[in-house]
Amino acid sequence: MKLKMVKLIPVLAAVITLAGCSSIPGFGGDQDEDGGAPVAEAGTAGATEDGAWTGSPLNDPNSLLSTRVIYYGYDVSEIQADYQDVVAAHGSYLAANPEVRVTVEGHADERGSREYNIALGERRANAVKRLLLAQGASERQVATLSYGEERPADIATNEASWASNRRVELAY
Repeated sequence: MKLKMVKLIPVLAAVITLAGCSSIPGFGGDQDEDGGAPVAEAGTAGATEDGAWTGSPLNDPNSLLSTRVIYYGYDVSEIQADYQDVVAAHGSYLAANPEVRVTVEGHADERGSREYNIALGERRANAVKRLLLAQGASERQVATLSYGEERPADIATNEASWASNRRVELAY
């Protein structure tokens, strides 16, 4: 009998916890009138009725600033022509907003030694940093970091996944 009671205690604790969760979306008061999905709050950012963007320029889907991943070819650390305008836009944004900081994170695919991939990720991050600085960003606004192959975007082992792992991410 005692063993059954001991097993019931965690279950009762979970039930009591969930019963008090009416303020968590999906657990009560935030549902629409039909009891369906939670109702979204009126946003403080996004497009207005006339199409003007009211949120952060970094999140405007029509802006180059919304692109925060720069992809690379195999064993390459130079920024491809497709991404130079994106990086330049981020540099101009940083120059116009001196209080904003960004971390430029370099990544590589799994091919090559761990040491080589760390160095390649660093070269990629530094290439982006140089272009950001050329656009007017200050040294104190831009930090670089290399993860090499340690944080893959795709864990598969094929050309498509390797291509998605050869990248630099701009983390604001």
